[in-house]
Amino acid sequence: MKLTFKLSLAALALAALGSGSAWADSKAAMHSIGRDATAAEVKAWDIDVRPDFKGLPKGAGSVSMGETVWEEKCASCHGSFGESNEVFTPLIGGTTKADIQRGRVKNLEEGSTFPQKTTIMKVATVSTLWDYINRAMPWNAPKSLTTDEVYGVVAYLLSLAEVVPTDHVLSDQNIAEAQKRMPNRNGMVFYEPMWKTNGKGDVKNVACMKNCATEVKITSFLPDYAKSAQGNTAEQNRVIGPVRGVDTSKPAGK
Repeated sequence: MKLTFKLSLAALALAALGSGSAWADSKAAMHSIGRDATAAEVKAWDIDVRPDFKGLPKGAGSVSMGETVWEEKCASCHGSFGESNEVFTPLIGGTTKADIQRGRVKNLEEGSTFPQKTTIMKVATVSTLWDYINRAMPWNAPKSLTTDEVYGVVAYLLSLAEVVPTDHVLSDQNIAEAQKRMPNRNGMVFYEPMWKTNGKGDVKNVACMKNCATEVKITSFLPDYAKSAQGNTAEQNRVIGPVRGVDTSKPAGK
């Protein structure tokens, strides 16, 4: 009996050594899979443009050049003036000079009867337009526009919304000025605790969390009209584990 036990222990030890060696070999093999990305490959992916314009490439494009690109590559889906409501929802419309002045779109306020929310009504940052057009447009050939063409297309859209004049040349040098005239630039609310891990919570909860006089019970229930909609839930749950379906063949509370 003792000899058998000792032999079993030896066999287990050998098996452990063998599996450890196999694990080490597989781990080493995994390190040999693939390669480090090259600087050019990283640069090709790292194309996002942030609201502070970090990541924005140098370049420039006029409204007139952007209109030419628009008619050739964009108007078929979005309409010549960004008014399409057949293929896509309208891009332009619903903003006023007063909105540009205060940075908040009146037609987004509760009670507005404006028929449709356009892109220029909702978007708060011009960088969002630049970034999206740069990475995703045109629909059938994303990333095919040159940097200057993206500037031109954005300039054309902003001119339609009267954010910039019709003879404007948008560039990395003056795009921050255009941001100051975005109709809904003050429409995006920043909740600091949601973005900073060392900040306070993003809720102001006054509910008791400990030593409470009232016991709080969190539960769910099926209303009477829905109880038999999917059969008896008690018969549809596994018998393993803590979850049990309520027996819907019985009255509530039984």
